Order: sequence, then structure tokens, then C-alpha cells
Amino acid sequence: MSSVSSKRRFRSPASPTPAAASPPCRKSPRHCIAASPNSVPSVVRKLITDENLIESAAKSKWNPKDGEQLRIVKEVLHLSTAPSTIVCREEEQDVVLGFCKGSVEHEKAGSLYICGCPGTGKSLSMEKVKVNLLNWATQAGLPLPDVLSVNCTSLSNTSDIFAKILGLHKTLGKKGSGTALQQLQNMYSHKSQTKNMILIVVDELDYLITKDRAVLHDLFMLTTFPFSRCILIGVANAIDLADRFLPRLTALNCKPTVVTFRAYTKDQILQILKERLNELPYTVFQQQALELCARKVAAASGDMRNALSICRSAIEMLEAEIRDSASNLNALEEKSSSEQNLPTALDDIKKHELDMVRIDHMALALSKTYRSPVVDTIQSLPHHQQIILCSTMKHFRGAKKDSILGELYKSYAVICKSSLIPPAGIMEFSNMCRVLNDQGLIKLGQSRDDKLRRVTPKVDEGDITFALQGIRFFRNCLQ
Repeated sequence: MSSVSSKRRFRSPASPTPAAASPPCRKSPRHCIAASPNSVPSVVRKLITDENLIESAAKSKWNPKDGEQLRIVKEVLHLSTAPSTIVCREEEQDVVLGFCKGSVEHEKAGSLYICGCPGTGKSLSMEKVKVNLLNWATQAGLPLPDVLSVNCTSLSNTSDIFAKILGLHKTLGKKGSGTALQQLQNMYSHKSQTKNMILIVVDELDYLITKDRAVLHDLFMLTTFPFSRCILIGVANAIDLADRFLPRLTALNCKPTVVTFRAYTKDQILQILKERLNELPYTVFQQQALELCARKVAAASGDMRNALSICRSAIEMLEAEIRDSASNLNALEEKSSSEQNLPTALDDIKKHELDMVRIDHMALALSKTYRSPVVDTIQSLPHHQQIILCSTMKHFRGAKKDSILGELYKSYAVICKSSLIPPAGIMEFSNMCRVLNDQGLIKLGQSRDDKLRRVTPKVDEGDITFALQGIRFFRNCLQ
């Protein structure tokens, strides 16, 4: 082990900048530590309690001052960039793919209705299903289905969708009479030599539901004709829209199978963000920052598009801090030649590395998107009451649901002393807790002795973190 360490130390001066073009190979935690001797103490300290640092240590440092690296990171987090793997929607994709396979294999027409709130992976999953269906048909030796994708909002006339479907049928030299819909109805009423099925993915189906329901009904009716070749998949955002048009389709004997995409949970959002960021050869976000983003977005809407937008906004917060730090550094360097006491402050700024998006950057980005009355209340509290809430959050982590005022006071005093702030006396502390109780932030029980009063938190830990993380004093307290 010592020989390996000495070898790496010997080589490090010759190649100070680690390669960022491709991800390094997976290494054991010991090798990761040996590969970066300057970071050994901090990694060793946290390695046992935080497995995520093993992965972080295996990656090279991100340089947010590098314009090309910054562009790549933002591109990975952009909505238009399709991830290499689509996670957390495997079950829904299997249902849709299984339906399509059965239709192609048995040459049987049918329809699906896919609904879910915006940003829940519906359109992305359909792209994956189309690719997987074509690959499966090729491997099975079956005729490849023709594929048509239509976004209803792009149609100048809603009935144009039938012309697009008709265009997939190669009727050489034959021009039917009547409208495109009439030609399709006539074609699907008689046996045809065409063996290819047609997969039609109609996105933004809400537009047809509200704009022209007659077209919507005629579209789904195409799957009921005796010789129809259509596999119709309608995709819509609102879940309740199914109740508004499904009864009519049921009456017409063409009710589709419904597949619902639920809003993403906190764990799912976190997993999707990590999958995207794992494509980078460096660590960009603190783990706590990603968890805060996932928790707030899941609580608000579960919209993955918002999570990606907020992460890009957090990167912009880091960029702004880098610009401010550079301007402060230049100002101090100009004054350092004339004043004796500035070198210490100058050294502090130089030592402060800005190479990762921290939880306070994420909190600022979230504050631009979401505002909560609880968060506003916490941010308007006096400083010591904010410290009490911070100590409450740390005190009640884990399975503990309530405690007594005397124990909470000890946690509060520890935070104050660690920050070199004189703690308030027990009587003043008790009075501040009463104020927090009146504002609904904590709940106090009854007792003759204030120290024995039961205390129960009434605010989510995420709200406290979100409200206080932008304040420099609380950055270490909230870890």
C-alpha cells in the first residue's frame, strides 16, 4: 500500500490536472484515498458514514471556471438532452411494450390511453418503447410496424391527423375518394395485403379533447374496424380528462386501456438526477443539495422538468458566487500592498474552494421557484429563535418524536457555544419556545416545571433547511 501511495505521489507533480475527458475506472476506497493525498484527512473522516464520498473520491474535481466543463454540465441537465438510461418508469414501459408486442404478434388493433401530470416521463418513455418495439420485431423476425408520432398542438387542422395516418399506407397508383378519414374507414373495412401494423403515438391528446372531440372519437374508432392495422397510443397530461371522454368511447365500444404515470417521488427524482450526473467524469453537486432539490420538487409537484431547471439555476448561483469572489479577491489584492492586516483575509478567500454546488446554492435556486408561508415565517424570526429551530431539527433526527424542554435547551446551547455565541438563559429560552409554539412551528406540552414540558416539532426538516441554508451562519449547523 505504501509503495502504491509513493508512486502516485511521485507522479502527481508531473500531471497536476486529472483527465476529465472520460470517467476513471472504479477503484477501491483505499486506492481512491491514495490517489489524492491532499484530500486524505477529510475522506477518511467521513468515509465510514457517507458512502457517497467513495464515488466522489473516484471522480476528478470539477472546475466551474472552465467554460467547456460548465457547458457540458448544463447540457446534461437540460430537458432536451435525453438520458442514456430511463429509470423509475420501467414498470409503465413494460406494460406499454407488452401491449404493443401482443398487437404486432397477433396482428390485432388496439388502443392505450397514457395519462399523468406534466414532467412524469410519458413522452420520454414512449420514445424508449418505440425503439424497443422495433428491436424486438427485428429479433423475432416479424414485419416491422410503421411508426407515426403526432403532436396535436402542431396540427393546423385537427382532422389532418387522418391524412398523416393515410400517408403511411403505400397504395401505389390508387387514389381513394372522400376525406382521409373516409378512406381509412373504407380501407379497414376490407381485407388488405398489408401485413405491417401501424404504431400511432398521439402526444398532447388534451388538445383534441378540448378542441375537437369528434376527431378524437373517430381516431379511437379506427381501432375497432375488422381489418384495422392501428395500434393507437394517446398521451395526455391531465388524469381527470379520462373521465370526460372515456364514457363516450365505452359507449362506442372502443374504450382504451389506461396507463397512469404517477408524479415522481423524492427517491425517484434523486435517482434520475444521479443517473444524469453519473455520465460526467467529475462531481458537481453535494449529496445534500440534490436531496434538498428532490424533496422540495416531490412535495410540490413531482415534475422532473422543474428539478432539472432548479439544478441548472443552482449552478448559476455558484457562478455568481465565483464572480463575486473574484471581484473581492481583486479588491483585496489592490489593498494588500498598503495594509498589514489584509493578507489573512486574502489567504482565506484563496483557500475557499468553489468547486461544487452546495446546499446553500440549491436553497437559493429553490427560493426562486417555490415560496412557502412557513419558510417566510422562519426567515423572519430573530436569530436565536432560528437557532432553536435548527437545534430542534438536529435533536429530533431519527425515530425520536418528542422530548422535554430541558434536553432541547442542551442541544441549543451546544450550537451556540460551537459558534461562539452566548446562549440565552433557560427562562429566556422557554419564552422563545412559547413564541415558536404560538406560530405553530413547535408544540409545547403542559408542566409545572418548564424544563419538563414536552416538545414536539411541527415543521418539516426540509422547510427549516430550505429557509436557513442561505444564511452563512447555519451552513455547518444544518449538515
